[in-house]
Amino acid sequence: MGILNLGASALASNFKSLSRPYKLNFAVTYRCQSRCITCNIWQMKPEKELTLSEIEAFAKKNRFFKWIELTGGEPFLRDDLADIVKAFRDSSKDLYMVTLPTNSLCSIERIKSTVRTMLDLKIPKLVITVSLDGYKELHDRMRGIPNNFEKAIAVFKMLKEMRKEHSNLDFVFGYTMSRYNKGAFEKTFQEVKNAIPDVTYNDFHINLAQSSENYYRNKGADISAYGEDVARELENILSHKRFSPNPVSFLDTLFLKKLVYFARTGKSPMRNRSLELSLFMDSGGNIYPSIVSNIKVGNIKDSNFDLMRILGGDCAVKARESIRDGGESPNWTSCEAYQAMLGNLLGSLF
Repeated sequence: MGILNLGASALASNFKSLSRPYKLNFAVTYRCQSRCITCNIWQMKPEKELTLSEIEAFAKKNRFFKWIELTGGEPFLRDDLADIVKAFRDSSKDLYMVTLPTNSLCSIERIKSTVRTMLDLKIPKLVITVSLDGYKELHDRMRGIPNNFEKAIAVFKMLKEMRKEHSNLDFVFGYTMSRYNKGAFEKTFQEVKNAIPDVTYNDFHINLAQSSENYYRNKGADISAYGEDVARELENILSHKRFSPNPVSFLDTLFLKKLVYFARTGKSPMRNRSLELSLFMDSGGNIYPSIVSNIKVGNIKDSNFDLMRILGGDCAVKARESIRDGGESPNWTSCEAYQAMLGNLLGSLF
């Protein structure tokens, strides 16, 4: 039933504005062991992270989420990560999917144990993204951590074994293309294939590096990868993708097609639906339209954890109107793009 309810919301969003979002993108922590050259989250000193009891209160007050994306920092650094997932599972009865990334730097035993506990919650779809931004030398240099490449490979192999017993588990490598690794995907793919012989292009999700004052804390940094050479590299990856009936994989292929357009033109492929179909909540409970937006529209602790009070407030209404009028900077990140595509199915296919 979960996928049907998510599909119903996505279909309805093609014809009208929804009264409440169906996706939450939630940074559960900004703590991070990585030292990435494209992101400054690791330099932050997180304070006042939402406690488990506060997250449970938020989940109980807002029971309408069908898709929860947990991010960081490194989500697996939270000892109560599985409990956070359980809080949303218990409250949002139509919850279909939980997605989250990992940098693979926590112990593999910790990651495996936490993933197993989350799988036992019987959420219809749990998707793990294993961050990998290059071949061994390049990835370790970009992430600032020796042997990070091997740890990512080990986590991916572990997830492959777990999927033999858990059909609700999906996972991919998350490759973020920036000026530091553009042109390096083919070498990366071949090095991964040496370690995992049955890996395919479908096992990679591609993003372009983005700037954000609010989230990545890298506003003004020269990290982006755009232009014809990047578009051609993305097209080459796309040409090796194979059709899959898996809805997550199919949507990812559509996302990549639009990413080619974004890389080539610098323009958003379609209208953003932030603060309508989805929103971003940071680790302290501050609400923003998206990870690339710097417009804070409220904090859940100030509204007694009632998200709809925030979304109905003047600040959120003005932000939503600005986004509808094209006021947000051009972007195409998977955190927000999937909802935009699901809300414009005809435009997504062509």
